[in-house]
Amino acid sequence: MSMLSVGFRTLFYKETLRFWKVATQTIAAPIVTSMLYLLIFGNVLEGRVEMLEGVTYTAFLIPGLVMMSVLQNAFANSSSSLIQSKITGNLVFILLPPLSHWEIISAYVAASVVRGIVVGAGVFLITAWFAHLAFTAPLWILVFAFLGAAILGTMGVIAGIWAEKFDQLAAFQNFLIMPATFLAGVFYSIKKLPPFWLAVSHFNPFFYMIDGFRYGFFGKSDVSPWTSLAIVAVFFAVLAAVAINLLKRGYKLRH
Repeated sequence: MSMLSVGFRTLFYKETLRFWKVATQTIAAPIVTSMLYLLIFGNVLEGRVEMLEGVTYTAFLIPGLVMMSVLQNAFANSSSSLIQSKITGNLVFILLPPLSHWEIISAYVAASVVRGIVVGAGVFLITAWFAHLAFTAPLWILVFAFLGAAILGTMGVIAGIWAEKFDQLAAFQNFLIMPATFLAGVFYSIKKLPPFWLAVSHFNPFFYMIDGFRYGFFGKSDVSPWTSLAIVAVFFAVLAAVAINLLKRGYKLRH
């Protein structure tokens, strides 16, 4: 096995161990937060609204909460790691070894996917007791979960490279990631929106990740899962190209 592949495995192990050692904060806390969302929204709206025909509101809500947890935690993993490395000055130990740009980004993204999937699985195991889920198309569930986590892990890399301090990273998350996630149909079907906001929702790539993921459970969605997959795949390719370009240029990394 080549030195480069050893480097990738080492960086991936380091990034995975980094969040695992503080699992109370990185895994347990997001699961508790999602549980609170379910208890509040589920109890208030159950029986009052129907988002998909024949699907209870609690059942509708669970896939959205799972995917939201996957996305937010995948982003948090890579972005927080990079900004911490930049501020503490140890990022040089990542850039100096004979690792290709693809290997560096792949290691960060792969670790982000692991964290996102672990948190998402935890949220699912806790919330699935509250409603019946059909698992109509499990392959779609896996595809959108892994692809969504990879996209947000890549966005985390971009944000970590761009940000120079924690408040800039917080602004990126609070004014971009959080609104895009909450307005992507986690708590509602976009078909219930007025025409203007319905049109706006179709420009939100996060919507396609969540809608495609939810399709895997119920076989029902606001748009075709194939359309969602195509849009999400293109979005991932664009983000990966941006991240590679930033790393190659050493944007805000070489001072």
